[in-house]
Formats: sequence, C-alpha cells, structure tokens
Amino acid sequence: MTKNNDSWHVHEPHELLKFLFEKMTDRSKKYVRTVLSRGQVFVNGESTSQYNTTLQPGDTVEIRTSAPNKKIKIPGLVILHEDEHLIVINKEAGLLSIASDKDNEKTAYRLLSDYVKNAHPQHRIYVVHRLDRETSGVMVYAKTKSVQQVMQNNWKGLVNERTYTALVEGRVKQSGTITSWLTEDRTLTMQSSKTPNNGKKAVTHYEVLNTNRTQTLLKVNLETGRKNQIRIHMKELGHPIVGDKKYGAVTNPFRRIGLHASVLTFTHPVTKKLMRFEAELPKVFQMTFKSK
Repeated sequence: MTKNNDSWHVHEPHELLKFLFEKMTDRSKKYVRTVLSRGQVFVNGESTSQYNTTLQPGDTVEIRTSAPNKKIKIPGLVILHEDEHLIVINKEAGLLSIASDKDNEKTAYRLLSDYVKNAHPQHRIYVVHRLDRETSGVMVYAKTKSVQQVMQNNWKGLVNERTYTALVEGRVKQSGTITSWLTEDRTLTMQSSKTPNNGKKAVTHYEVLNTNRTQTLLKVNLETGRKNQIRIHMKELGHPIVGDKKYGAVTNPFRRIGLHASVLTFTHPVTKKLMRFEAELPKVFQMTFKSK
C-alpha cells in the first residue's frame, strides 16, 4: 500500500476504520473516528462515514479535511470549507461573530471553538475579521495564531473580492461609488465626512441589481473595510439598508438588516491558492423581487 498526502491504494481486503488506524498512526484514534464521522474520508472518490466499509484491492482511500463537514449541524452557521489552517462559514443573521464587552452569549466564535475542540481539545479558533450581528454571509476564521496574523496583517493584499448584497429603502436610479472619511462617536455610531483625512478613508462601490417602488437590491463591493462602512454609506446615499434603524431606516420587514456578505475571494495564506466562497442570498431577499 502506498501513501501520498493522506491518500492510499489498497492491496488487500480490509475494513475501513482498521485500515485508517494502521495508516494514520501519527493521529489519535479519536481524530480518525472524527474525520470519518464528518464524511471527510473518501473511498474511490465517494464520501463515506461507515466505519465497517469493506475495502477491496484496487480501491483508493483519501482524507479530505478541506471537504465541508456534511455530518455536523451547527445552529446559526454552515461550514463552507475547512482545512488545517482555516474555517470558512456562512453565518446567519442574528449571530454575533465574537462576544462583545457586554455580551457573552452564543457566538460563531464559540460554536466553532467547541467544534474544533471536539476533535482536538488543544486546538483553538482565531478571529480574522467580523460581520455585524444582523449581517449574514461569508466569514473566515483561522485555526492557528500565525495564519490569523498573516491574514490580518496583509488583508488587503490577500483579499481579491468582498461582495455584499444590500437591500435598501427607496429607488436607487444608478450605480456609483461613495468615498468619505469615517470616525466613530461616543455612542459607537460611525460618522461620515467628505473632508479628506478627517478619519479613516472608506470607498464603497455599488451596482443596481433590481428595484421596485419601495426598495432596491444592490451589489456592493468594498475597496476598504471600515466598521459599518456599507451601512453609513447607504445612509449617506439617502437609501439606508432596510431594518437598519441605527443608520436611518424606517422599515424593518425581516426583523434583521438587509445586508448579506455574498462573496469572499482570497489567496490562501499557506497554500497560496486562490479561494472563492459564495453564500446563497437569504430567501427573504429573493422573495422581495420574486415577481420581477
């Protein structure tokens, strides 16, 4: 039997779990069972979680820890990608990215920490960036401190695309770009100024996707990533995001703000491969323009 990057060719009949124990002697039996239970073991290209699968000569067994864990269900998020360096998720609206100073409730950070510790009690999760509680969509967390630091220190260089979908109040007639300088006041609300260097520069590009008499669906791309940037810029545009009372919205049809992180594309900090992840638009957004 030959091994090549967690891939083996089978030369004699074997039971899958026992085969894995023999081949993965550098891993704990708990780890092997966990990978198998997650559906991240592939026999002849097909995912399996059956420990007693019978292997035959000529079969190929492969470990794909980057494969989404289809067996695990974590309320509030879906794992889009996992490898030894990163976890990429689709976060639901209403879930905090990480606990704030005043909150210590259920967060994406805590849920993912519990998830990785189930397989490796000594492992941790590290925050790379954040989404507001009521914003849904793609997020990435690091699984090592070094990867976290590489991504945070070179975020602009590694990230190729950050696309959001925003549902805003009123009819936006044309696409455009907003540039301003942002500061934060004592109430932790962002303020926007057109005066150069009066705060942190923020650039937001927006494109009209669809519109009706009361709302507009926008594709939004960030050139910079400031706190509440899209929310304050939509207010400045005169079309606040639906449900975003903090920044001027007067309607709240979904009991959440109408902002979704649709696409995140970045260069993997370790493998250097280009990674692209897309989170499907929430159904409440789609229903708004269903008749269109």
